[in-house]
Amino acid sequence: MSTLPAARRRPRDVVLRLLVVAALVIDAVVHFQLAPGYQLAAPGGIGQGNLFRLEAAAALLASLYVLVRGSRPAYAAALLVAGSAFVVVLLYRYVDIPAMGPIPSMYEPVWFFEKSLSAVAEGVGAALAAAGLFRQRRGSRRRR
Repeated sequence: MSTLPAARRRPRDVVLRLLVVAALVIDAVVHFQLAPGYQLAAPGGIGQGNLFRLEAAAALLASLYVLVRGSRPAYAAALLVAGSAFVVVLLYRYVDIPAMGPIPSMYEPVWFFEKSLSAVAEGVGAALAAAGLFRQRRGSRRRR
């Protein structure tokens, strides 16, 4: 007999968890691959490449949390990571924000395959994480 609550053993919930994990892993892989090229602009500073590495690490940690736990906090972490990355990629695509302290200007008014793939994974991942969060909330209400 499984020790997981019934809400986390249903096939739909397992598929949802795996889809959230897949979206976060795609996001992380793309950011890890792009990071070295973006760090060239600021080799001695924080740089966009290091920010990409931090975002990729956060995405991997959130994906592991969702994979292992599948709980409300796990989905909330995934929503925070994927949603914030999605907002940032859209913001820096359409708005020329100047450098702010150690954060470099990351304005890039173009779309290319890797950037598009990452943005789609972030958007879909955020939406799926929100659905998982909602399903967990609804499931906990029914158990009371």
